[in-house]
Amino acid sequence: MPDSLRRISVNGLSQEVAAATLEDALSELGYGAAKVATALNGAFVPASGRGLAQLADGDRLEVVAARAGG
Repeated sequence: MPDSLRRISVNGLSQEVAAATLEDALSELGYGAAKVATALNGAFVPASGRGLAQLADGDRLEVVAARAGG
């Protein structure tokens, strides 16, 4: 694994990302402009803080999107 990649868990699945921040990881993982809620290592990260949230090997990321219906 190249030094620039980080191995993280995304919704329980192992992933490798080049992104250094949560904001960039969401883009890299295909979430783009989707309205999602995020938690990094069990702590909620608001949309306004994603650009500051640094990623490291072993981090656990949870991404939840709202769904319509009941």
